[in-house]
Amino acid sequence: MKLISSENNPSLVNIAALILRVFAGASMLSHGYPKLEKLMSNGDIQFMDFLGLGPIITLVLVVFAEVICSVLLILGLLTRVASVILIVTMLVAIFVAHGADPYAVKEMAVLYFVMYLVILLIGPGKFSIDELFTKKEIRY
Repeated sequence: MKLISSENNPSLVNIAALILRVFAGASMLSHGYPKLEKLMSNGDIQFMDFLGLGPIITLVLVVFAEVICSVLLILGLLTRVASVILIVTMLVAIFVAHGADPYAVKEMAVLYFVMYLVILLIGPGKFSIDELFTKKEIRY
């Protein structure tokens, strides 16, 4: 690995994709799990309702994104689909939930948005379940 080079090492790119996927997914789980607990509680659910579907349905959608899609990202399964769903979730967090807040408040959502965008662009990498399904046998 050359520190001053514009060349990419495909093996390192695949390792970087794995690290980014696992980190972004696991980190988002720390946000999604409390929402899952809130959803599973028997108490009165207070959650934003930006779609007009009610706070429970909105919370279910957010839990799906932040928990299920995060697990998919960690596994590298349906990676690009999961990242699109997480991108939309972060855009809602940035522009709806924290739209009037200063940047310091929405910074975390912006960082997640950028990570998910990079994952969407580079794909899951070689170390993923997606790779097992898309691997093509090479014949000579």
